[in-house]
This record gives sequence, structure tokens and C-alpha cells, in this order.
Amino acid sequence: MISLFSATAVMAQHNYVNTPPEVSPMSMKPEMTEIWEPEVKGITPAKTLGNAPSDAIILFDGKNLAQWVSQKDINKPAGWKIVDQDYMEVVPGTGAIQTKMVFGDCQLHLEWSAPDVVLDGGQARGNSGVFFQNRYELQILDSYNNRTYSNGQAGSIYKDHPPLVNAVKTPLEWNAYDVIYTAPRFKADGKIDAPARITVFLNGVLVQNNTTINGLTLYIGLHNYPSAHGEDVISLQDHDSKNQFRNIWIRKL
Repeated sequence: MISLFSATAVMAQHNYVNTPPEVSPMSMKPEMTEIWEPEVKGITPAKTLGNAPSDAIILFDGKNLAQWVSQKDINKPAGWKIVDQDYMEVVPGTGAIQTKMVFGDCQLHLEWSAPDVVLDGGQARGNSGVFFQNRYELQILDSYNNRTYSNGQAGSIYKDHPPLVNAVKTPLEWNAYDVIYTAPRFKADGKIDAPARITVFLNGVLVQNNTTINGLTLYIGLHNYPSAHGEDVISLQDHDSKNQFRNIWIRKL
């Protein structure tokens, strides 16, 4: 038994390197930091910047509102109108519209224009909004020569964060949002673990830089995360203004 134990102990010791290498630390080789698998998936980018890449989901291309429903009654089609097979226009009073599909983390491209004729000022001028997960609003407003509260102008996370700059074009021109949105994460008990974050380019200009969204968009009161939720719809607001939208596409991240 003693001989067997001694032999086993010697063999066990031989499993360990107890002499230093010739060079310490050992020299790095290029292949030590190369990642080969999984191979990066290839997609086809758009020929024209701003158009949808091959892996995008087309939410609106001017032809129809098949990807949208009325928020007042999701069993009914969206009540907004299509103009010239090019863009859709809010029909005031019909209510917000929302996507049929639900989303969490995403990249969104959306083009919008305020009404051509300026009738009002402040928040009454070309007001709408895009809501991520049907809760967190990126404000749409005609902010061209139109002073209002900073966290309520175009490019703001409404009543939360003002944009870094005002990059809105005139009411006769189209504006473009390019958004990277990261959905909030919740703990098992429903409490917030990581708040939502958003990066927004308005007409190619950075206006929200990986901004923390402080919670549910509220008109009155501090924003917060009252309850846990998962993926949800993208919605567009009817704020009694004939705003126009075109070229809307999204990529799940």
C-alpha cells in the first residue's frame, strides 16, 4: 500500500510544470488574439445612405400601412392617410398608430416633416413623437425658429433630456432620425437593473449620445420605471398636427 501511494504521488507531481519557461512572460503570438468563430454575418448595405440594408424590417415605404394598426383599437387598421404613394400623414383625431411587431434593442431610421404651413408656435407646432417599447418618447417637433422648453424640442427625450444641439430643418424640408436604442433590463423582482439608453442622430448630427432614459415618459412628474416589461411596439403620436412620415425601417439588435 505504501509503495502504491508513493507511485501515485510521483505521477501526480508529474502533471504540473514546476520549472519556469525559458522566456517569462511567454511571447505573444498574433493568433492568440484572433477570433475566427463565429464568422461575422454578411449583409448588403443600401446603395443610398439612409435607405434600408438587406436585413432591415421595412415598417413603411410609402405603399401601405400594413405594418401598423390603430392604437385606439389594435384590431383596426391605422387611420392615417398615404399621400402620393410616398409618405403618410397624421389625420388629427384618429389617434396614435403602432407597429404590429414588437421590439426591444433596435436600430431605427425614420424620416419626418412638420406641416408646411406654420399655424402655431411652441408645443403646438408640428408636434408628434416616436415611442420605443410604447413608453419612452423621442420628441418630434418643428423646432426651426420655434422656442420651447429644451427637453420638449425636437431631438429631446421628452421631459427628460434636451438634445445636444438643434439640428432641425425648415418645415418645407424632411428631417431624419437614426437611432440606436437599448431596452431596459429588469431584475427578477421587477425592479430596474439597467435603464434604457439611446443614441440619436438628427439629420446626421449627434443629438443624444448614449443617453440614459430615466423612465416612462410622463407629461407631469418625474420619470421612473414603475414595472418590468419586455419587448413592445413602436408607436407614433397623433398630437393634432398633420406631421408626415416616410422611409421607416428597423433592425433588431
